[in-house]
Amino acid sequence: MSSVFSTYLKLGFHHIFNLGAYDHMLFLLALCAIYTLNDWRKVVALVTSFTIGHSITLALSTFNVVRFDTALIEFLIPVTILFTCITNFFKLKGAASKQATILSLHNAMAIFFGLIHGMGFSNYLKSLLGKSSDTWLQLLAFNVGIELGQLLIVSILLAVAFLVMNLLNAKKRDWIMVLSSAAAGVSLILMMETSIF
Repeated sequence: MSSVFSTYLKLGFHHIFNLGAYDHMLFLLALCAIYTLNDWRKVVALVTSFTIGHSITLALSTFNVVRFDTALIEFLIPVTILFTCITNFFKLKGAASKQATILSLHNAMAIFFGLIHGMGFSNYLKSLLGKSSDTWLQLLAFNVGIELGQLLIVSILLAVAFLVMNLLNAKKRDWIMVLSSAAAGVSLILMMETSIF
């Protein structure tokens, strides 16, 4: 049983770094762009909220409780990235990191968008799962692996933000603008590349 957990934990961890899943990394970048190293607790809460969201739809999809149009999900994932970037543009003064109400809304947004991203993960996971009684264990391990991978990604992002703002004396406003603009641009390209268009 421990070997099964370890195997799927590694699969989840490595999947988040898969270049084919870079849209999820892009979402994390957009989600955490407005935060600095001092906000690491808030970032962990956001990432965990996102994990809760995608764990729910990943489980529902794995057990065929919900079905969805793959093309629609491929379109909605970059939409979540674009929307997150747009909200970042309204938070350029850094007020979001100080206001509990806005942070709660950000967490709610992370959970909701996580639901959409979970459907994006589901096809990959279904191709890996065998017909066994360990499905719940495999699902749990996969989600824990994704969570660990996400935490590593945002840790690197916060470290880079610290270096850029403290060693290169970049302004937080400029950092948010650069990251959010880049993520928004890529998300628009991803939207245009989906079969919906």
